[in-house]
Amino acid sequence: MIKYDKLWQTMAKKGITEYSLYTHHNMSRGQLFRLRRNMNVEVNTIDKLCNILECDVSDVMEHVPDDNVF
Repeated sequence: MIKYDKLWQTMAKKGITEYSLYTHHNMSRGQLFRLRRNMNVEVNTIDKLCNILECDVSDVMEHVPDDNVF
């Protein structure tokens, strides 16, 4: 499972709010909803977040082992 808990921690450290993401950086509220609930998002969304936050992918998400296999 991919979890985005680190995203919220990184945002807090950088002083960027959800409000800022959707008003100043044109991120949709739907994407924030999906991230908040650890749902699927496109890699492009992760790329944009890393650019906005000036951070690495590991500062936004992490893999937690689960039983999700092919």
